[in-house]
Amino acid sequence: MTTAFTPLPIPPAALNELRDSDDSGRALRPYAAREDGVPLPCVGSPLRCCLRAIEVGERVALVSYAPLRRWAAETGADPGAYDEAGPVFIHADNCERPAGSSGYPFARAGALRTIRRYNARGHIVGGRLFEIPADADAGFDEAVAEAFDEPDVALVHVRALEYGCFQFEVRRP
Repeated sequence: MTTAFTPLPIPPAALNELRDSDDSGRALRPYAAREDGVPLPCVGSPLRCCLRAIEVGERVALVSYAPLRRWAAETGADPGAYDEAGPVFIHADNCERPAGSSGYPFARAGALRTIRRYNARGHIVGGRLFEIPADADAGFDEAVAEAFDEPDVALVHVRALEYGCFQFEVRRP
């Protein structure tokens, strides 16, 4: 399936930094993913480095990531109080990047997401609750297109509703 928009993983330069020290200043603490969820419930959890689920035995880490802060550093924006950091899983070592657009990641029908809109200054200018439909790609295409219908929207963040975890970013085409 080809999507109208491209979900973006964590950029390679940011991954290199996160593998040294995360966005809250903590050193990387890798572990091997296990079925029983020890030390963390991670098998099947989303990897933001390659936009796929964690598999048993993979070396992963849970890190603090501030996507808006990093985008603002690239663009000169000042998100002020809208800056936030949250937990995401990444591979502890280099991994394969997503190969082209194969649909939206982590798109389980019925899952709840928030679609947050940010302007060029890095301020939230709207958002909405989004329940992933059976045709996830078409549903995401519609929701993201709706967000970019607002001319001042520069980028969109998709987050899980339950924990607020960052899922992926979409930038204005």
